[in-house]
Amino acid sequence: MSDSASGHTEPRPAVTEAEVDALVRGICFKTGPPRRLGVEVEWLVHELRAPQLPVTSQRLEAAYAALRTVPLSSALTVEPGGQLELSSPPAVSLMECVDTVRADLDAVRAVLREDGLTLVGLGHDPWHAPRRFLREPRYDAMEACLDRTGPAGRAMMCASASVQVCLDAGYEEPGALGHVRRWWLAHQLGPVLVAAFANSPLAGHRPTGWLSTRQLRWAQIGTGRAGGPVLDSDPRAAWARHVLDAPVMCVRRDAGPWDVPKGLTFREWTRSRAPRAPTRDDLDYHVTTLFPPVRPRGHLELRMIDAQPGDDGWIVPLAVTTALFDDPEAAETAYRAVKPLAERTHGMPAPHNPLWRDAARGGLADPELREVAAACFAAALRALPRLGATTPVVDAVAAYRDRYVARGRCPADELLDTLRGGVAARADGTAVSGARTHPQTHGAPPHGKDTRS
Repeated sequence: MSDSASGHTEPRPAVTEAEVDALVRGICFKTGPPRRLGVEVEWLVHELRAPQLPVTSQRLEAAYAALRTVPLSSALTVEPGGQLELSSPPAVSLMECVDTVRADLDAVRAVLREDGLTLVGLGHDPWHAPRRFLREPRYDAMEACLDRTGPAGRAMMCASASVQVCLDAGYEEPGALGHVRRWWLAHQLGPVLVAAFANSPLAGHRPTGWLSTRQLRWAQIGTGRAGGPVLDSDPRAAWARHVLDAPVMCVRRDAGPWDVPKGLTFREWTRSRAPRAPTRDDLDYHVTTLFPPVRPRGHLELRMIDAQPGDDGWIVPLAVTTALFDDPEAAETAYRAVKPLAERTHGMPAPHNPLWRDAARGGLADPELREVAAACFAAALRALPRLGATTPVVDAVAAYRDRYVARGRCPADELLDTLRGGVAARADGTAVSGARTHPQTHGAPPHGKDTRS
């Protein structure tokens, strides 16, 4: 804020460590009856007729300029690598959310089709190397920071896409819909969702050995940036500690490149006040640079689901997740089903524990994950009519269960089957001839936005 008389900028007040702790506790979980939900759907953008060919930046810029003239109910944003994201407004029902986003996606696809482009539902680009489309100080700093842990950060920024489901934090009081239970459930159900919806087995034309390469990339980024807190009985305190002890990605400047400190936590920043004292704006920004699989932003943002194939594939994970959290009977069933899985985490935070790694690597080939997924899908199918889901949505969930879950498979398995057959699959399921084929390598070791108001 400028002082018009003097021309000087009024200094912003600094925040102390105690103030940060109190602020984070106050804003991360807004409790009350679960009434609203949202979804963020990310898409890769490929050539319509030849998806293995790269799309030039000039073509993306022209297409996105045309999209800015299209009236949408959802917020349309562009990710660093040129991926498109639609973030729904808060909805009061599952079907309101579905209908809003579906209509917006139809409008976006129509514009892209005129430019010979298409939205592709894959968790990780199978053909193109990560290439940054956006050149802004935020992403320059993010790239510099993430490069310190290897190439996974660039892949996450520029070559990945997801379906992110946003749900109310839940009641303050204990119970199936209480915020403590929902926080715990999100972390234990998370690997089941990773396994059931894994859809990113390829990178650089080759199998990576992981059915969800996208989830592998998140794990490779490291615990401070892309990990969750240790679960305990007080989610607010656990998240506040995590925010304070997480590394600062960057210190913003009004002009010029942003500073990218090395090893500076936000707690240390409040104490040292160097290179300048942190403000409330810095805290708010810092929280947006943390990418755990479950992020509390007043509501819960579940970030572990790969983008799904087909125009309406995103609806199935949205419907299943909503049912398992917002229907009391289904939530209780899901809680009981996933409870035994907690032993496989060894008390380690997500996603850096054996359970999450097993889910990302092998999907529903894991017998225990398959059994839990089957129980959760059955509970969701019973609950969806109670939540007002239409027959086509219920039928889509049932078809997904029969095609994948009941057989211990996921979309990634079909992509690998297609690759072994010598063809590459488009997002709509049609084939593209001439793909390069390579053997599957499941045993390969790992490499060392807001829809709510």
